[in-house]
Amino acid sequence: MMSRQAFLCSLGSLYLSLLFIFLLMDVYARPANHSVLKERAGEAREENEILPPDHLNGVKMELDGHLNKEFHQEVFLGKEREEFEEDSQPRRNRRKLVGIFSKVDINNDKKISAKEMQRWIMEKTDEHFQEAVEENKMHFRAVDPDGDGHVSWDEYKIKFLASKGFNEKEIAEKIKNNEELKIDEETQEVLDNLKDRWYQADNPPPDLLLSEQEFLSFLHPEHSRGMLHFMVQEIVRDLDQDGDKKLTLSEFISLPVGTVENQQAQDIDDDWVRDRRKEFQEVIDANRDGIVTMEELEEYMDPMNEHNALNEARQMIAVADENQNHHLELEEILKYSEYFTGSKLMDYARNVHEEF
Repeated sequence: MMSRQAFLCSLGSLYLSLLFIFLLMDVYARPANHSVLKERAGEAREENEILPPDHLNGVKMELDGHLNKEFHQEVFLGKEREEFEEDSQPRRNRRKLVGIFSKVDINNDKKISAKEMQRWIMEKTDEHFQEAVEENKMHFRAVDPDGDGHVSWDEYKIKFLASKGFNEKEIAEKIKNNEELKIDEETQEVLDNLKDRWYQADNPPPDLLLSEQEFLSFLHPEHSRGMLHFMVQEIVRDLDQDGDKKLTLSEFISLPVGTVENQQAQDIDDDWVRDRRKEFQEVIDANRDGIVTMEELEEYMDPMNEHNALNEARQMIAVADENQNHHLELEEILKYSEYFTGSKLMDYARNVHEEF
């Protein structure tokens, strides 16, 4: 018969074993660590750090000519947008939104005017500009290994091809010796487009060497009037069907290449056309003549255009201005929170004044 001491020892061993199993289960059941996810996301970004981004924060249109669906949130939240995306607690996001309202309402009259919203939009857009400048410093160092303050097209091409999986030393040697590079057609097309943009970013006198500031224009054309003009030319070239270097409504709303195969795709396309028609008629076509010129599109695309910021402020107010007083009250912003922040806070729009 087992002694009391032996039984207790056996029970203790069983307890420790069960505890160890539960601890393992807890570790594997926990949600992913946000810092680890951020680190991995950062690594993914670093792989493409030398490529111009398709999406530019605070710019109304993507480089491929599509409308920026996140524009309103970008110019309303600025750098705080990440906090709203990461935080799944509506009550906390509500408090953040209340705090933002207080900052926008600079005269403390408990409502936001178009002028106050315009000032805020310009401030948030400048935040995106400064963020791009800081990121550019890091990205420039990645393509300027000798640290001489300039990057040649060949230096950039080597880094670009290395990021695509080519052997960096072999590519560098072949370029040095003017040997033919065996590159697939798709990669070569991307390289050709990048070279055009490189030439455009190379300020006079042209030397095909980009400084840190010129490299910023290469990655972020919204920082340079000349590059912004080039970006508009590229967009018009892609959308212009009759070659007159202007855009009609029919050209602007033409569906992307591809056929509609089912009702869901048809619904998406219908939304796409409706959004583009509204943007063309109400915003981009400034003189309402049914034609968008390059000049009009360039004004529309310029993120630091104060006139555009005021028009945007008025549009944002109109979306949520239920009492039609041409101002936004806190209750209205909370009710239409998804438009301003991407977060639904309607259940928390009651009893606003307890926190404001």
